[in-house]
Amino acid sequence: MGGFQTSIFAFLGVLSLILLLVHAQDQSDFISIDCGLPANSTYKEETTSIDYISDANYIDTGIIRNIASELQGTLQQQVWNVRSFPQGVRNCYTINITRGTKYLIRATFVHGNYDGEGNLPEFDLYLGTNMWDTVKVENASYSIIKELIHVPSRNYIHVCLVNTGLGTPFISAIEFRPLKNNSYVTKSGSLALLLRADAGSTSNQSYRYAYDVHDRLWSPYNYNKWKALSTGLTIDSQSQNAYQPASVVMSTAATPINESAPMEFYWEADDPNTQFYIFMHFAEVVKLEPNQSRSFNITLNGKYWYGPLVPDYLYTTTVFSPSAMTGGKYVFSIFKAENSTLPPIVNAVEIYSVKDFLQSETDRADVDAIRKIKSTYGIKRNWQGDPCAPKEYSWEGLDCSYDADNAPRITSLKLSSSGLAGEISADISNLVMLQSLDLSNNSLTGSVPDFLSELPNLRVLNLERNKLTGSVPLELIERRENGSLSLSVEENSELCGSRSCKKKKNNIVIPIVASVVGGLLVLTLIVMAIFWGIRRRTKQAAMVDTESHMQNVSLELLQRQFTYSELLRYTNNFERILGKGGFGTVYHGYIDDTQVAVKMLSHSSVQGYQQFQSEVRLLMRVHHRNLTTLVGYCYEGTNMGLVYEYMPNGDLDAHLSDGNAKTLTWEDRLRIATDAAQGLEYLHCGCKPPIVHRDVKTTNILLNENLQAKLADFGLSKIFPTDSGTHVSTVVAGTPGYLDPEYYITNWLTEKSDVYSFGVVLLEIITSRPVIERSEARTHVSQFVSSMLAKGDIKNIVDPRLYGNFNSNSAWKAVEIAMGCVSPTAAKRPTMSQVVADLKECMATELARANEGDSSESMEMINMDLATELNPLAR
Repeated sequence: MGGFQTSIFAFLGVLSLILLLVHAQDQSDFISIDCGLPANSTYKEETTSIDYISDANYIDTGIIRNIASELQGTLQQQVWNVRSFPQGVRNCYTINITRGTKYLIRATFVHGNYDGEGNLPEFDLYLGTNMWDTVKVENASYSIIKELIHVPSRNYIHVCLVNTGLGTPFISAIEFRPLKNNSYVTKSGSLALLLRADAGSTSNQSYRYAYDVHDRLWSPYNYNKWKALSTGLTIDSQSQNAYQPASVVMSTAATPINESAPMEFYWEADDPNTQFYIFMHFAEVVKLEPNQSRSFNITLNGKYWYGPLVPDYLYTTTVFSPSAMTGGKYVFSIFKAENSTLPPIVNAVEIYSVKDFLQSETDRADVDAIRKIKSTYGIKRNWQGDPCAPKEYSWEGLDCSYDADNAPRITSLKLSSSGLAGEISADISNLVMLQSLDLSNNSLTGSVPDFLSELPNLRVLNLERNKLTGSVPLELIERRENGSLSLSVEENSELCGSRSCKKKKNNIVIPIVASVVGGLLVLTLIVMAIFWGIRRRTKQAAMVDTESHMQNVSLELLQRQFTYSELLRYTNNFERILGKGGFGTVYHGYIDDTQVAVKMLSHSSVQGYQQFQSEVRLLMRVHHRNLTTLVGYCYEGTNMGLVYEYMPNGDLDAHLSDGNAKTLTWEDRLRIATDAAQGLEYLHCGCKPPIVHRDVKTTNILLNENLQAKLADFGLSKIFPTDSGTHVSTVVAGTPGYLDPEYYITNWLTEKSDVYSFGVVLLEIITSRPVIERSEARTHVSQFVSSMLAKGDIKNIVDPRLYGNFNSNSAWKAVEIAMGCVSPTAAKRPTMSQVVADLKECMATELARANEGDSSESMEMINMDLATELNPLAR
């Protein structure tokens, strides 16, 4: 059907905004922004009843303009205004959204000769740090709509317009519409709209909200070799179809005039490497007689793709491909099955291209810090969008570090001659990768804060020509003297930048401090004596309910070094063994009435006392809800032990084994996987310096009374120094089956080694199979899953004890995540932050199924050949 291609691209160039609407439905989660509407203004659009708000709270730059009055009467109100950006290369909106929610994001552009000169621009549109599309205006009266389905990884999103030198960027409206997380599922990437067609339309009208609850824009499509079928009844009145296409769209269908002829349509990609997804929606609109039947098959480029499909009367079935399609040209043919008495139909078609947004956003802690610095000082520079990325649009005055595996970090902050006043902001202390800080030639007051000396990477500090007072911290002076810091503090008349003022000040202060400290010391000793006396008498008399008291004592308050005799007492002479591992034996114990797990280490597990003590004390400061709490340690002669919080439900491995009476549900498994991933993400991203676990496995994932998962044995990891590159070369550690192939060969240890091990754990969680099969073949779990994937057999991948009680899209996504993690090449593995975000999306899909029940229209292809990556699923 050659004419269909022309129609697709005509639709993309010209889309009417004159729509027929019905009564308003719930839009509480909609974000509807009229760009250029005066501040604090709102209105309800007449034809859609959508509530629009001004964009003034989302952007600081730009000029408000209006389109030509003669066009306003033919267009919806949200495009009557525009915000144009004659100044600056990149101008960005910052919009708060819900992280992990799947959104339809729409940007609309109607030039409308707003400038009175008819200058038609071309500029780039960015979503966050990544190129979304190019906006090329060729007719001032036409509307250009860019639409994307995207799951944001943060609780805000930037929509940016970039001036490429071909005219002034502008925008008319920005809209966010939440979708169900189990719809429009992809293997990776976001989806950019190519076509959304209402086939067989009898009204020749476009539809959006409130006909469509998600406010998708449906464009009519009719072809001269097709005819229309329709019904006046409601489609999907009680359906659980995740896509929820508009009933008015599904109530009409196209069918071939020649009943023996196939229905064909095609499109060609400009770039043969572009990937696509297609979603076809079918519903029977004719009440068939007993002697009638409608059944059809679908082919793609002449090869069988799906079928036979029998559409349900008044209910939608959505057929889609589980993997992206590639190849350049796509010819779909829908033809009548042999036993069918009626020709095929199609009600609606959606086609999307895949957008892989690979540029990482700046580290979240750095973003928070620099935003607060901007707010504190009221910095007027054009600081919009992401601070560091993309590199060519990074904020003025910032330098950042860039590498393929980690988020950009701010390494240099230059605010010289920026009109800064007040004290040096404490938020600077959160820019922990800062190497150079220039605050010279401002009006900063107060003292030079101590936190500047605690920035570990700081090499250049310029504070000259301010109004700072007091003394420069001694640590900064010492770093200047030993050559590790270039320090400039000249022309601060009330500031002393040498050791001499320190000595003079100390001579005056020492007698006063000594007397005060002496008094405080005596007082402290008295209080401690009284406290311990009371505590001892209370214990002897047993007059206090110690159980209720100790339950309120947090484990953090117990953290300390223990003696070996104390460990003997806590464990009743190591009476009850909880488990044994490569590092030693774990015993159950009590500290007063708080249960603990005491791990006694073998002598070969620890190097020397100083290294052991310094590492353990550092790890006692690592706190996260998904990491086991290290309570304390013992190093006494040859006796070395670690004291952890007690996890009553044991390790994950036991819960996955066939011998466990209770099978974990799919929801339990996803929750445990997400918990463990979050713990690992914190070790990699939340600890300074980062920590590589080195031995992620199911026996090191422990479960509390609520099945909340916590990573264990990270206390025996190697600390991962930031000043010696991105790896640690060390002896091979870990457990066979979980070991990163690159690490095993090269002894190079990175966070991606943990990602590989986690991928193996995730495959175990999905399959409940051992890591290495206990047979002569010794098949690894990843090899088993790969063999099943080649057949498209998801149900035989997932633990059979679940009896199919899971959402297949969620399972596909989980398998995809795991297989990405166990990629033999470290560079191709995701970060743990990406894994966490993807697992949360899996969880949302499964929870949606649990809340709504499985769709009765849902069908799934078995024995699919995924090597072609073109095989459809039906819902």
